[in-house]
Amino acid sequence: MAAVAVARTRTERRTGLLGSSGVDGALWLTRCGAVHTVGMTYPLEVAFLDRRGRCTAVRTMPPGRWSRPRLRARSTLEAEVGSFAAWGLAAGSVVSTA
Repeated sequence: MAAVAVARTRTERRTGLLGSSGVDGALWLTRCGAVHTVGMTYPLEVAFLDRRGRCTAVRTMPPGRWSRPRLRARSTLEAEVGSFAAWGLAAGSVVSTA
């Protein structure tokens, strides 16, 4: 279990983790099927989640990259590299806010 901040608005989703030096926990971007790390200073792990919160894919993204759009993804979860393994999050896992 980890602390999760939720980016709900367009501005929050567009800004994401830009300008941060790290993330404590994770950032959940609602209504988001693709992400980028342009302007980031550290790599991110990204989990793409379908409408039920099931993880369809996990990717490690170095700074300056764009992900491919994931057609089934309705949201994404971003965290520091290594976090998902520590939390047991992998493709097929279900993420909930409970």
